Amino acid sequence: MRRLLVMRPDNIGDVIMAGPALRALKENLPGLHLTLLAGPGGSQAAALLPWIDDLLPWRVLWQDLGRLPFDPGREWSLVERLRKGRFDAAIVLTSFSQTPYPAALLCHLAGIPLRAGESREVGQGGLTFALPSAPDALHQVERNLRLVEGLGFAVAGRHLELTIPAEAYGGAARLLEGAGLAPGAPYLLLAPWTSCQARTYFPARFGLAARRLADELDCPVAVVGREGDGERAAEVLGPLGTRAIDLVGATTVAELAALVAGARLALANNTSVLHMADALERPMVITYSGTDLESQWCPRRAPARVLSRPTFCTPCYKFACPYNRECMDFTPEEIVSAALELLAPGGPAGERPGP
Repeated sequence: MRRLLVMRPDNIGDVIMAGPALRALKENLPGLHLTLLAGPGGSQAAALLPWIDDLLPWRVLWQDLGRLPFDPGREWSLVERLRKGRFDAAIVLTSFSQTPYPAALLCHLAGIPLRAGESREVGQGGLTFALPSAPDALHQVERNLRLVEGLGFAVAGRHLELTIPAEAYGGAARLLEGAGLAPGAPYLLLAPWTSCQARTYFPARFGLAARRLADELDCPVAVVGREGDGERAAEVLGPLGTRAIDLVGATTVAELAALVAGARLALANNTSVLHMADALERPMVITYSGTDLESQWCPRRAPARVLSRPTFCTPCYKFACPYNRECMDFTPEEIVSAALELLAPGGPAGERPGP
């Protein structure tokens, strides 16, 4: 096999969690040319994964929640792009709730002869290798690796891994220095938003918790987010006051990873920063919503405290909570306490060297 297409048309964290599978494929197939098809968001993580030789960004319909107009020509244009790639095989990576068959059909129409994926459905066409689905609770990294192993490839490492470009470290350093932070000075990192309301902890509480923690540790808080988050940043930046370093919308994904690598502690929801911190083994406190099972996405290597609160409706797998996000009803004091416990001398992160 010389040319392989891996399809993961999802977001940044999903692509980061595909990293161990991509690494294993490259280790097993010397000389392999690996192309990743990912969503526009997930494509931005490709700069951190050195096993990707080529990138094909593509926005799938469900990521627009049905807003894309009906346009068969759009899908046929993708078929033609895949045909021109002359791929020997395609591997479709999915989460527990996703089906590989739309992607497999595209690959079939493009003439890709070998098409592998995991499926809980039977009797469907499109895949030439269909691995029976794993239990829902399996961690996403393990789900990806299970498919790789099912294809007969050995897996030497199961950990997340990121390679941060030197220019990203430089860009992150310039952002911090531009905000008045001396080189090497400690800071906290706060990523208060996610891609959906149901997984987002209450921003004002996050700001208050970060302020109390910053006062306790006597260091500033770098607040990060997408460009579109700037309109709602006041809820978080207000409680932080002079402790805030406003980097909302100011970083690339690679620079964000560099900031995570340098942070004394990360505060985040179940979002890409969680997976970056896990890959970089940086301490974190995570406010984990009841939308998903904790076992599916939780950190596995880094020192971490994951705050969760089971409710009658968890896991709900919803984008918007129809109630009041009772599953995320943590007080700022709970977040501060979890962080201080994590960083305390003798604690899980208390004696770890800095970045």
